[in-house]
Amino acid sequence: MKRRELLQLTVLTGLTSSLPGMLEATPEAASSSDEVKPLTPPAAGHIPVAFLLGEGAVVIDFAGPWEVFENVHIPGPVPHPFQLYTVAESEAPIEASGGMKILPNYTLVNAPLPKIIVIPAQREPSAALVNWIRKCSRTADLTMSVCTGAFVLAKTGLLAGKSATTHHGAYAEFAMAYPDIFLKRGARFVEVGNLATSGGLSSGIDLALRVVERYYGRSVAQGTAGNLEYQGLGWTNPDSNSIYAKRRAATDEHPVCPVCDMDVDRASSPKSVYRGRSYYFCMPTHKKLFDSEPARFVDA
Repeated sequence: MKRRELLQLTVLTGLTSSLPGMLEATPEAASSSDEVKPLTPPAAGHIPVAFLLGEGAVVIDFAGPWEVFENVHIPGPVPHPFQLYTVAESEAPIEASGGMKILPNYTLVNAPLPKIIVIPAQREPSAALVNWIRKCSRTADLTMSVCTGAFVLAKTGLLAGKSATTHHGAYAEFAMAYPDIFLKRGARFVEVGNLATSGGLSSGIDLALRVVERYYGRSVAQGTAGNLEYQGLGWTNPDSNSIYAKRRAATDEHPVCPVCDMDVDRASSPKSVYRGRSYYFCMPTHKKLFDSEPARFVDA
């Protein structure tokens, strides 16, 4: 999915209207007593993993973790321990990113009770979908979001007072929409109790490998990564997205959107002038956000 389309998902969720709050929250302020502990596999049977899909679901956000869980192999009577299935609000086909059509395995009404919930980036979640996440998270071992799926998870209220991350291009919007969540910039993933959030897109693969490690140990996770021919080591270091911790600096030669740091074209991009300086935006919605309180973006 193109980055511009991905960022538009945050616009479509209607979350950009919540302007109060800090542009950047400090992760150090999130003091949680929840310790990240190993996860306990069941004595028998599988670990049910629900991939919650809505319109516009970003393929790599759910397909990456799907392949990770699918490729886990352990010794014993249940060599492939994860039971994977998709869940949607109805039985109607879902159109994911790039036009992929997906026929959900289950609806919110008849889905098996999950032990892991995976929430990819997608469009506006319904109240029923949000309530399903909130209800099923009570008994799940882990509820995890990938990329701007963090906006969907945040809408449940479960992340309030906790640390979280999302796609680096959505940091500003996330912090403004949810000032009660401590945004951690530059995190590959963040784990707090039975919740976890990952950075953008491929970060979900690393978070899924980390989940495998919490269940079955590092050697099994390494074996899974090897089977996938996945050489990334982000799953071993939650701070490995540090390249995104610092905002990009705009210059006259290379302007970037002050909301999401995306490269922009001065000749065709929306423009605002603040304190005598011109600012260019990747989309009109980001110009609107900037114009509402420009000092938040300029002084951050």
